[in-house]
Amino acid sequence: MQIYMVGGAVRDKLLGLPIKDRDWVVVGATPAAMLALGYTQVGQDFPVFLHPETKEEYALARTERKTAAGYKGFEVHAAPDVTLEQDLQRRDLTINAMAMTLDGELVDPLNGMQDLQQRQLRHVSPAFVEDPVRVLRVARFATRLVPLGFSIADETQALLRQIVEAGEVDALVPERVWSEIERALKESRPSTFFTTLRDCSALARILPEVDALFGVPQPAQHHPEIDTGIHTMMVLDSAATLSDDPEVRFAALCHDLGKGNTPRELWPSHHGHEARGAALILSLCQRLRVPKSFRELALLAARYHTHCHRAAELRPDTLLKTLESLDAFRRPERLTQFLLTCEADSRGRTGYEESAYPQAERFRLAYDVASTVNIRDVVKQGYSGETLASEIHASRVRAIRTALAEQQ
Repeated sequence: MQIYMVGGAVRDKLLGLPIKDRDWVVVGATPAAMLALGYTQVGQDFPVFLHPETKEEYALARTERKTAAGYKGFEVHAAPDVTLEQDLQRRDLTINAMAMTLDGELVDPLNGMQDLQQRQLRHVSPAFVEDPVRVLRVARFATRLVPLGFSIADETQALLRQIVEAGEVDALVPERVWSEIERALKESRPSTFFTTLRDCSALARILPEVDALFGVPQPAQHHPEIDTGIHTMMVLDSAATLSDDPEVRFAALCHDLGKGNTPRELWPSHHGHEARGAALILSLCQRLRVPKSFRELALLAARYHTHCHRAAELRPDTLLKTLESLDAFRRPERLTQFLLTCEADSRGRTGYEESAYPQAERFRLAYDVASTVNIRDVVKQGYSGETLASEIHASRVRAIRTALAEQQ
């Protein structure tokens, strides 16, 4: 039995990056031998075991053979006679196909170290085209590594397009698509994930609502970058600089989806894009089974981001109604998320990247003073039922009006 650290852990170690998860390959072993050593089997499609102490994953060396369309159409062979080189050969990129012995010796039969030094994302073999998940994985690796100077090799880019043209990405299950999107949203420059998908024509198949934004113009006086797709990518990266929260970043990605189906004859105006965008977000989230918390914030950002941008023009009653629509008094953290998304939208424009966003402070002031209204005091005045709700609302409006007047 021989044990090797493999994949991303080796890659990140060689790049000097933090190692998040260590994966191991075991050569020359059987499931029975692993169980006898105290490992716990967790893999159903192929033998994967958890270490009895570290709980890290140890997989038996295996080969794969394409038998049907889609990413599940593989026949897996795991046996003691499968070599390390055969196991590495089935992997996606050369930089992910390196192994390291327990003594730290590098095993690199596919020249992954050379591509690491040359900052290239290159496929291991022509079998790369057999698994459509690799389109998503390459896009995610690009998201993480492009800031370090990496680029996708031309021949690998051609294979990505080949996978899309063959219709293989249509077989991807929603859960896997969303998993890769969510992981990409957590990177420092998440826009790279979506532009990489667009470069190989996969974005139109996976996220047609986002792809539709590219080429759609906006008024140049408000959006010097003009193109809505470019603006959306700028907003997404702006959100990434403002917040680590993937929910905020997803809301930034989706905030302007309604502009993608504005009738062409109305361009560059996009009146009513807020409501149209909300409908598209519902469809997207249902299709990809996006978690509820992501969906809810994205819907609020789509519906009310223009309210936030016009905060200085809004009457106290409208400010309060917006706060109520955000459920801010019960969920103040959602107000914070919403304001960060709106600030990212404002900064995600050419020339506005470092601009202040006083609208957020106006909303926070309105929330703070409205929150000082003591509901128990209102109850003591004899109000109840609908009249109680009405008086609380009126008291909060008065508090906001007074605070805004004092600020002027």
